[in-house]
Amino acid sequence: MKDENCIFCKIAAGEIPSNTIYEDGDFRVILDLNPAAKGHALILPKEHCADIYEIDEELAGKVMKLAKKLAVHMTEKLSCDGFNILQNNHEVAGQTVFHFHMHLIPRYKEAKNNDILMWSHETFTPEEMAAIRDQIQYR
Repeated sequence: MKDENCIFCKIAAGEIPSNTIYEDGDFRVILDLNPAAKGHALILPKEHCADIYEIDEELAGKVMKLAKKLAVHMTEKLSCDGFNILQNNHEVAGQTVFHFHMHLIPRYKEAKNNDILMWSHETFTPEEMAAIRDQIQYR
């Protein structure tokens, strides 16, 4: 389904022009308008879902397969030195458009913003780690 008020739905449907690098029945992949690096692209599902919590599992699997294919292709074509695949969920995690999308970010050794995805690390005691493990263990 499409959300009539969602800009990414409109882009994915081709209603708003974009620099499209790939398209199939499920996705449109576009260059990001505010790129973190040369070649920064977004995978946009044509079906509206706000985030990882709403995306259909089969479609989620297709997103990852497409991300892998495009990462290999883009690395070859752009001669980048590394690659980030990023997907944010909810505002606190950096999501600004509430239509599921995956960032494909080529990385270059000499780029000015290579620390853009760095974060400081937290420390937990062994007891805290065990409690966290027990809390989220999936069976």
